[in-house]
Amino acid sequence: MCGEKSYITDEEVMNCQKVADAFSEQFGNESITVLNAGRYGFVKLQYFKFPYGFDDMQSYYDSKSLFHDLWEEWLHMQLIYLSADTPMEDMDYDDILKCLAEEKRRELLDKQFYFAEKTGVENLLVDF
Repeated sequence: MCGEKSYITDEEVMNCQKVADAFSEQFGNESITVLNAGRYGFVKLQYFKFPYGFDDMQSYYDSKSLFHDLWEEWLHMQLIYLSADTPMEDMDYDDILKCLAEEKRRELLDKQFYFAEKTGVENLLVDF
């Protein structure tokens, strides 16, 4: 079909793929999958339940939004693991983060720069 509308630029396809690749190892055991949907952008699928499929789906058309969302997913997973079987278990993410030792908090937050650098995409952290 000639002239089909594309919802994502070629540059953003490349950048989104780099972002997805940077986080792919981190979500290997979780129920999160990021896929290239061609001219429709990228989709993040979560919470697969057979035979019904995925409970959650988000679409992305730019690498900054995808990066920010995957970064938050990664951080929240770390906070869940760290708070399991502790008094922090029922706290929200911000409160768990505040309860962590400064060194551990800094270690987690610095990972955002690590992931941004791993993508090779410039300016991912600008405006976020």
